[in-house]
Amino acid sequence: MKGFIAKIVGAALLAAVAFKAFGAEKVTFEANSPLTVAVGEAFRVEFSLNASPDDGSFKAPSFEGFDVIAGPAESRGQSVQIVGGTMTKSINYTITYVLLPQSAGNVTIGAAEIAVDGTTYRTQPLPIEIVNEGDASQSQQRPSGGDSDSEADARNVQQQIRKDDILLRAVVSQTSVYKNEPVHVAFKLYTRVPYVNIVPEAAPSFNGFWSQDLTDTKTARVSRETYNGKVYETRVLFEYLLYPQQVGTLTIDPVDITVVAQVVVQSRRNLDPFFGSGHEVYNVPRKVQSQRTSIEVRPLPEGAPSSFSGAVGSFRMETDLPTDRFAANSGATCTVKISGTGNLTFVQAPKLALPASFEQYNVKTTESINASASGISGYRQFEYPFIARAEGTYEIAPIEFTYFDLKRRQYVTLESRPMTFEITPDTKGGGGDAVVMQGRGMSKEEVKMLGEDIRFIRLGASQLREARMPFLFSGGYWIALCAILLLFAAAYVALCKRIRESQNVALMRGRRANKVAVQRFRAARSYMEAQDRHAFYEEMLRALWGYMSDKFNIPVANLTKENVREELAKRGVSAEETHRFTAIISQCDEAQYSPAASAQMSDIYSEGVDLISRIESVIKR
Repeated sequence: MKGFIAKIVGAALLAAVAFKAFGAEKVTFEANSPLTVAVGEAFRVEFSLNASPDDGSFKAPSFEGFDVIAGPAESRGQSVQIVGGTMTKSINYTITYVLLPQSAGNVTIGAAEIAVDGTTYRTQPLPIEIVNEGDASQSQQRPSGGDSDSEADARNVQQQIRKDDILLRAVVSQTSVYKNEPVHVAFKLYTRVPYVNIVPEAAPSFNGFWSQDLTDTKTARVSRETYNGKVYETRVLFEYLLYPQQVGTLTIDPVDITVVAQVVVQSRRNLDPFFGSGHEVYNVPRKVQSQRTSIEVRPLPEGAPSSFSGAVGSFRMETDLPTDRFAANSGATCTVKISGTGNLTFVQAPKLALPASFEQYNVKTTESINASASGISGYRQFEYPFIARAEGTYEIAPIEFTYFDLKRRQYVTLESRPMTFEITPDTKGGGGDAVVMQGRGMSKEEVKMLGEDIRFIRLGASQLREARMPFLFSGGYWIALCAILLLFAAAYVALCKRIRESQNVALMRGRRANKVAVQRFRAARSYMEAQDRHAFYEEMLRALWGYMSDKFNIPVANLTKENVREELAKRGVSAEETHRFTAIISQCDEAQYSPAASAQMSDIYSEGVDLISRIESVIKR
């Protein structure tokens, strides 16, 4: 009985933990559909939710411009995982429709709604481009003529990707701003074809701007937009917040990236009598560049108050002032907090004008700043510590902070209340009467002598004597001399060794073998990217044979596969690696003189580089 109750309690605890883990998961409701479809072609639209919805809460969009063939079809699924004592529960709820487009053009599927625990969630609208069947198949046409199958496939792959299928745009929030007014720029990738990799060529540069990087690769999401009448999938690659520091026309330089697109084509090689031709997947690199963008920076209006130090935005000022009455030689602090949105990074401490008899220390600054696409927000807090040295009553001018308000297009001055400090005599006896220095126009409020401020100055003649020891023949002299001799001997031995090695031609060739092979592999890679098959395989043969000739000091005339096998076996290279070398040589020879060879350049290149690296590591042991 006790065991049965323990099982029930354990199951209840397990369910509670699962419910807690599920409740902590963020609810997402998304829509998915193809980017482009042809007229008369049916396609599916899926609405996915990662939670259990409220009954009857789903509201489908109107689907204007489409005929609903089937749907809604609901599917549910859930899974529970326990890893390291932590339980996670995931739920998948999907509603599917099958639609048929009515006519060509750009049509947008509206937002769908659903409720989870009383909270309503909506999907983003989905733009879809509907094309005529002839336009959709035009890019799939294969060239005809006397070209070989491989050349025809390569040309067909290049024609699959049009010039406007991959774009990179610099999207700026505004092109005319004031100095120190924020500008948001996002480098956005527009694609109409699938891609497998993005390679940035260089980081963006912003001359004349102060920049704050907002790029977040973890939360970068793919969305859908219509640009120039075509529907694209978009992704923000780089995101920055810029503050212009100069007046005039500033330029945001273009950014270059390489996008490796993926193209699937039908192959006319290796025809199967039953299944017909197969499909081949090609990776096609395309280099794209964003446009050059100009930003017109206007100067701030004239007539700025003296308390203006360059703050631009919308701010508030809070002050915490000390009590109006305190004793002399005691410390106090004024605190000023500037908060709001704008160029908070450049906000300087407002000026606090204190009398000369007040001893003021360095201002302490604390801040909390958050950067987003809309600008920088947060606060900067300034603390002004000081000590009043002389008693009396002092009138302190208000603390002023001036900023330029972007909405009002005018300067706004914020002020604290006026301060009146009554400084009473020091009750601890630390102070005395004020000392007035005649002839300098200083009053007793300006100078106050304290008992511990000045130390007693020793009177009389000094008893100092010069004690010098010459460097010559001292301990440091002999140490420096020995160090110079040892350094000279080491340099002489290293130079002699280098001369002997340079005279040994075979040794130098062996050491340079790997470096020369790497240079030839780079040349082969450039031919591979240019789709120049003959030059690629020729350069690969030069790299492989040249490495063996230089490494093992074998003349080119005597360079054969048998000689290479013997040399590799002498140096401990396995028979498997030796067989890989001969196989790569044979594949390169076959592919160089046989256009119908099935070897892929990327596979040959990767295997050749990996083989040389393995042989080099074995020989160096």
